[in-house]
This record gives sequence, structure tokens and C-alpha cells, in this order.
Amino acid sequence: MKIRGIVKKNLGRGKDLGFPTANIEVPVSVEDGLYLAMTNSKFQISKTEKFPSLAFVGAAETFGEKEKKLEVYILDFNRDLYGKEIEVQLLEKLRKNIKFNSQEELVSQMKDDEKAARKFFKTYGRTE
Repeated sequence: MKIRGIVKKNLGRGKDLGFPTANIEVPVSVEDGLYLAMTNSKFQISKTEKFPSLAFVGAAETFGEKEKKLEVYILDFNRDLYGKEIEVQLLEKLRKNIKFNSQEELVSQMKDDEKAARKFFKTYGRTE
């Protein structure tokens, strides 16, 4: 499944936790969970770049949020995407959403998720 949207500013919580995310609106029909993904964006008129990513779909229940959203953590990426259009291709569901008891538990799980994503992309390459 591919989801396209304009990256908007949010609370910046992902960045504060060490996992900066690009946030776009998500269709209600997308199942909640954490996905391995590829994120595409045009930084030049004629060139689309693709980046291995982790995509979170759902509400950040650990922080008491109820609104469903799509947050994309792009591996090894440090460009500004605010106001730019991106396309996120969900490849494979890694896990369901979890409400963590603490921010520390969340960060620990995020580190494990990143390791799993790196292993996947090292094994299978930049999958489309």
C-alpha cells in the first residue's frame, strides 16, 4: 500500500527521542501497526529518491494521544522534509501498536525495531 502526503510539523517528539519522523495524514483504512517501508521524495525536479524507513500508523497511546497518524522514521536521513510531498510504501508489518509504560520502554523498543529494519534492508535491499 502506498500513502502520499505533504509533511507537516508536529510536536517534534520523535526527534526528542532520537528518532525524527516525517508526519503525513493517513487514511483511516490503514491497519494500525509498525511497518517496514520505503519512502520516496523528489528533491530535484527529475529525480525521485527512495529511502528505507519505519512507518508507524496509529495513535501514540503511550503519550495519551487518540488521533490516528502516520509517522515515518527514515533510516540514515537528515534532510528537512517539512512542506514536501512524500510517498510511503508499506512493505511488511513488523508489529502491532503497543502502549508502553514509560518513555524509556518506548525508546528501547524503537531501538530494537530499528535493528530489525536494518537487518531486513541489508538482506533484501531497497525493496519496492
